[in-house]
Amino acid sequence: MKHRLAQLQVALMLLTRLPAGQLQSPVPTLASAAWAFPLAGLAVGALSAGMMALALWLHLPASVAAGLAVAVGLLATGGLHEDGLADLADGFGGGRTVAQKLEIMRDSRIGSYGTLALIATIGLRWQAIAALPGPQAVWALIAIAAASRAGLPLVMMALPAARADGLGRAATGGTWRDTGLAALIGAVALIGALGLNPALLVAFALILSGYGMARLALRQIGGQTGDVLGAIQQLGELAAWLALLAAVNH
Repeated sequence: MKHRLAQLQVALMLLTRLPAGQLQSPVPTLASAAWAFPLAGLAVGALSAGMMALALWLHLPASVAAGLAVAVGLLATGGLHEDGLADLADGFGGGRTVAQKLEIMRDSRIGSYGTLALIATIGLRWQAIAALPGPQAVWALIAIAAASRAGLPLVMMALPAARADGLGRAATGGTWRDTGLAALIGAVALIGALGLNPALLVAFALILSGYGMARLALRQIGGQTGDVLGAIQQLGELAAWLALLAAVNH
């Protein structure tokens, strides 16, 4: 149990800006902590959901409540996943060779492709949250934040690192047991918050989006990096919100 708590600390430290205490030696590896990624997502989602619930209770418009929820999520993560998506968009859009793509992705400056990717994904996510009934959106904020991170351990196992260093290299590996545990946490969160049928549709959207991005990364740069993992989470989260919105409006 003690080592599991330490792994949860590592996940919180990596994926959020939330206080997680001090780690004691030996420090768990990133790969061993990957099962806790959806738990870190639960923490982020709970904060976003709390903000949206408060805003709706104060009778603020749904669009404002959704915007506040998105903003709290960005503060809780420090925009980590959004940064990965922007870097990936710049690299894949602006580089011609694998070396060029990786060099651009490592550059901390944001380009036009990255800016447009952030505007599109954050804007669409914001609007999808606002378009859902308030109580359903509140619960979905928690579930989707967890589920969109639940597939990352599988990507870490399935794809080789595209670089000899960096987060992608540190994130390689893991076990099927921990990968399955992460998936189970994500599935329980979805079913518990959304019900079986919407959860299945959202899970399908997450799987399809993650598979497509993993295949694209393999073709573009030969594997995964931290930016790839961040982009998979972001695009998966957007796909999940759109799928849920489609299910509600069907």
